Amino acid sequence: MPTLSRNNDKKNAKAATPMAFARAVVAAYGHYGQDPANALKLAQITPSHLDIPSRGITARQMETLSGAAMHELDDEGLGAFSRKLPWGSYGMLARASLTSPDLGVALKRWCRHHALLTDDLVLELSTSADTAVITIKEKQAGRTHEFGLVHVLRNIHGLACWYVDSRIPLQGARFPFAAPQHVDAYGLMFPGTLQFNAARADIRFDSRYLNLPLRRDEKALQHMLQRALPLTVLQYRRDRLLVQQVRQALASPTWVAHTAETLAAALSTSPRSLHRQLRDEGASLQQLKDEVRSARAKDLLLRTSKPVKQVGMASGFRNEKSFIRAFHGWAGSTPAEFRKAAGI
Repeated sequence: MPTLSRNNDKKNAKAATPMAFARAVVAAYGHYGQDPANALKLAQITPSHLDIPSRGITARQMETLSGAAMHELDDEGLGAFSRKLPWGSYGMLARASLTSPDLGVALKRWCRHHALLTDDLVLELSTSADTAVITIKEKQAGRTHEFGLVHVLRNIHGLACWYVDSRIPLQGARFPFAAPQHVDAYGLMFPGTLQFNAARADIRFDSRYLNLPLRRDEKALQHMLQRALPLTVLQYRRDRLLVQQVRQALASPTWVAHTAETLAAALSTSPRSLHRQLRDEGASLQQLKDEVRSARAKDLLLRTSKPVKQVGMASGFRNEKSFIRAFHGWAGSTPAEFRKAAGI
C-alpha cells in the first residue's frame, strides 16, 4: 500500500501519510457494504480523525489499516478496480516474474500479467533515450482515482527494488489529476520531478536498472509475502548502479574537479551516503578515481606521444613525481617502461 515508510523507526513514527488514503480504505468498506470499525481499531484511528484533512497517520498505521482491509474485503485493490483482486493476487504477479533473466523482462511480464487481474488499466514499460518509463493507461479516465493509481505505481516500484535488491531512484512521476491538498506527501512517495494534470500516470527512472539480474528466489518471495505491505515503501540503502554512475561521472571532461561533495550532489545523495553505498558494493571513491586515472593515463601513453609530465597532468596529477609513483602502483612499471614495453 502507498504509505510513506522509509524502513526507519524514527521516520515510521512520523504521521506523514495523508489521511485521505485512510479515507480511501474506509470508502472501500462502504463500496462492499462492510464495517471498517475493526480495521480502524487495529490501526488506532478514530472515526473523528478521518474528517480532519490536515491530520496524518504513521506508515505503520496505514500498513495495519490497509492490511486488515485487504483480508476482510478479500481485495488487494481496495475497491480501486471494477472487480476484486483477491488476497494473494500481487504475490502471484511477483512469482510469475521471478524467473526473469533481468529486471526489464520481469517488469514487462508484471505489466502484462496485471491486465489479467483487471482490465480497468493497462501498464506499459517503455524506454526513451536513457530513461525507463512505466505508464498507466486507464480504460476509462478517472475511474481508478488517486489512491488506486498511487497504489499501483508504488507497488511496481517497490517490487522492482525488491527484485534486484537495490534502491532505484525515481527521476520523476506524473499524475492525471490536480495536485491534492496533501501534495507535500508526494515528494516522499515519489522523489524526483512531479507533474499533475498530466495525460497519464507514470514513473521514470534510469533505464540501466532494467539490465540488472534478479537477486531473489522462491524462498525470499515466501519470506517477503509474510509482510507484503512494506514492500511498496521499503527504501533500499544499496544502489547497484552507483559504482557505474560514479565511474561515468569521473570519466566526464570535468572529472578532475569532482569531490565526494560534488559527486553526491550530482547523484542526488549525501557524501556520507555515497561513501556508505560504495562500501556496500565493495568499492571506494578513491579506488574508482584510481581506476579512471589509470585507464586515462594508459590510453594517453599508448595513443599519444605526450611527455610523461603532460600525461600525468591530464590524468589529474599536479606533478610528475606523484604520477610516476601512482602509475607504478597500478601497472608495476613506470610510465616510460610501460610505453617501451608496448613498443612505443
